[in-house]
Amino acid sequence: MKGHQKTLNCWVTGASSGLGREIVLQLAKKGHRVYATARDAAALDALSAAYPACIVPLACDVTDEQAMSGLLAQAEGLQHLDVLILSAGICEYVDVPDIDTSLIRRVMETNFFGAVNACKAALPWLKKAVGSEFKPRIIGISSLSTVTGFPRNEAYGSSKAAFEYFLDALRCDIGHQIQITTVRPGFIQTALTAKNDFPMPFLMQADEAANQVVSRVEQGRLRFAFPWQLDWMLGIARMFPRLWYGPVMRQLLQKSRTNT
Repeated sequence: MKGHQKTLNCWVTGASSGLGREIVLQLAKKGHRVYATARDAAALDALSAAYPACIVPLACDVTDEQAMSGLLAQAEGLQHLDVLILSAGICEYVDVPDIDTSLIRRVMETNFFGAVNACKAALPWLKKAVGSEFKPRIIGISSLSTVTGFPRNEAYGSSKAAFEYFLDALRCDIGHQIQITTVRPGFIQTALTAKNDFPMPFLMQADEAANQVVSRVEQGRLRFAFPWQLDWMLGIARMFPRLWYGPVMRQLLQKSRTNT
């Protein structure tokens, strides 16, 4: 990372595809050692082949608390962890009035409890780096969907909101030792968003979004969001909830029904 000559030990979850994969590649390109975790072992092996000296595949399901707890101990030679990037996530949409509780639980298991499992596993290794020149850090990939409500987003948005609060509370307890940053991206071109049947303004490529994360995590900010245009628009929507949940939402829902 810019400004730091030392090689950093980074652990990235959700590393097999999308934003997480691009983050791994960009960190490895800078010469850092990256421990890449996802369920798809074959995809991780293929990713590791791009930078075999830098990328260490550690296949695991983030929802498996027991497996996650001992995962880093399997990384040969790892003495400490400098950076944890929480990128694992899934998205499923709720079709009201049928509130599918099993769907919501699936999303929460990955997006919230998966992040909690990773933090629990990483904290002992991050604390070993406390006091070094580079302050160890946790970087959580949340979403601009937490700014205001969206149709059919009861599962995904709620999971990310809970995730953000968890990080905020964790910052209260360990922020003096470990830097915690919340990242709110907008729409990113991935296999997940490719399934969306609605307009996605300011859609970004995954490598562009990854560069936003990798290049700015050293700034010590509590949170940052991108693209700024969508962040600004949603901030206005939050300031005027009657407008957002009234005529704006009626128009969005009407367009959605027309497209389906």
